Amino acid sequence: MTKKAIVTGHSRGLGAALTSQLAAAGWEVLGVSRSAGAHVDLSDTAALTAWLDGGELASFIDGATELLLINNAGMLGPADLAGHQDPASAIAAVNVNVTAPILLTDAVIRHRGQGVPVRVVHISSGAGRRPLAGWSVYCATKAAVDLHATTVAAEKLDGVRIAAIAPGVVDTDMQGLIRSSDGFPARDDFVAMKERGDLLTPEESARRVLAIANGPDFGEKVLERV
Repeated sequence: MTKKAIVTGHSRGLGAALTSQLAAAGWEVLGVSRSAGAHVDLSDTAALTAWLDGGELASFIDGATELLLINNAGMLGPADLAGHQDPASAIAAVNVNVTAPILLTDAVIRHRGQGVPVRVVHISSGAGRRPLAGWSVYCATKAAVDLHATTVAAEKLDGVRIAAIAPGVVDTDMQGLIRSSDGFPARDDFVAMKERGDLLTPEESARRVLAIANGPDFGEKVLERV
C-alpha cells in the first residue's frame, strides 16, 4: 500500500498540522506552498498551470494505491465592505480559494492510476455558509468550493469521494489578520473569541478534519464541519 497525500498551504497553521499528522500515519505527503515543498504561488494562475503542466504532480501521484488531496491553502482577501475593496487582493483570494482547488482536484483525478481511490477535502469555512459583512469576497469563495464539492459528488465518479469541511475557528495567522482588520464589522467578536480561549489549535482542528477524511462514510455528507 502506497498512500500519497497532497496538502496545499502546508508550511504553517492548519496545513502544517495536517501534513505532520498524515506523515506520522504513514502517508507520503507532497506539500504545495509559496515557501516550501513544491514552490507554487497559488494566487498566480499562470504559475499554477505551468507547474501542473511540468509533471511534478503527476510524477508524485504515480504508483499511489490511495490518494488524498487537501485543498487547505486560503486567503482572507479584502476584509472591507463592498466599495472599499482592493482589486488585487480580491483577485488573489479568488485564485487561492477557488481556482487552485478546482484545478488541483481535476489534475489529481485525471492523473490517478486506473482504479486508484481518491479522497478530496476542500477546507471550507462557516463564512461560506452564512454572510458576514466585510467578508463578501471570502464568503463567496468558500461558498464556491462548497458547491464545487457538491457538484463533483453528484457526478458520482468511480472511486472519487469529496467533501468540503469547515475546520472551526482555528488560531492561525489568518485569525491574527482578522483581529487587526479595522474595516471588518465583526472584528470585536473574533477578538473576544481569542480572549476567551475559544479558538481551536491547528493540531486539534487537523485531528478532527482527518477523522472525517479517513472515516468509512467520508463523502456521504458533502458539507461537513468539525
